[in-house]
Amino acid sequence: MTEAQATQRGGVDSVQHVAQIPTNQLYELADGVYVWLQPGGESGVANASAVLDDDGLTVIDTLMVRSQWEPFAAAVHALGVPIRRMVLTHAHIDHVGGTRAFPNAAVYGSEQTSMLLDDVEMPIDAYKTFMSAFADGFDELAEIGTRKVTHLVTDGAQLTPRIEVLPATGHTSGDVMVLVDDADVLFAGDLCFFGVTPLAFQGDPATWAATLDVIADLATTIVPGHGSVGGADDARVLAEYLRHCVAGSIPPGPWDTWPERAERDPINIERAALLRAGRDEMPPSMLRAIGFG
Repeated sequence: MTEAQATQRGGVDSVQHVAQIPTNQLYELADGVYVWLQPGGESGVANASAVLDDDGLTVIDTLMVRSQWEPFAAAVHALGVPIRRMVLTHAHIDHVGGTRAFPNAAVYGSEQTSMLLDDVEMPIDAYKTFMSAFADGFDELAEIGTRKVTHLVTDGAQLTPRIEVLPATGHTSGDVMVLVDDADVLFAGDLCFFGVTPLAFQGDPATWAATLDVIADLATTIVPGHGSVGGADDARVLAEYLRHCVAGSIPPGPWDTWPERAERDPINIERAALLRAGRDEMPPSMLRAIGFG
């Protein structure tokens, strides 16, 4: 295997010093376990990853618009091994927009992800309103579209000798995590936002917090969908924040430095209140954020 110039070598021990993990580069976190972190982690700024098995690579999420996914895909292709599979952790556009960069890979995702990617028309105007920094890239994305799920993930399964896929719920009703047990690394998708305010407009904050209690024990190293690589303590802090959302108010705490609190706190609190009232609806504050209401 040729080593991509864009790839740096780390190791799980270096996760304790996350400032050393570069952004917008393919970084070898452990043997054959790669992460591509985007700085900031705010709306539209997600992470992606790849794992090497004997038969080739599994890509985990694909970022959103060309300015994001093109350099990621170039670095993955530069590893010089076949890209056999993609695992999509959920259907939100910031994780699936680059699926066409890997045209020959099988696409694994939950039933909910499959259903949402089967929709023929993207809500481009809503994307532009909510993630205005990427507005120029959404018109092209609407033209090229995303690939559909080819293989459903309905139960926990050993996908490859290294990779176990784990369906979950919390951030959405169709989350999928990827566990690489031999490296003690969990790719949690948007079940984990580390150092970044989560977004629960389609989630269940109470269920999400309970899921995080389990996640904290699954692996030493956790790669979130947004933010920096972390571990069990980060998952527990996120669970605590979500439980405050369920309670209806958020006191001062370690989340005080997280970006987008002013926009996302009301969405998360409203969503929890709606579910408590038996109403599985999008929060009014989220509707306003995407240009409705």
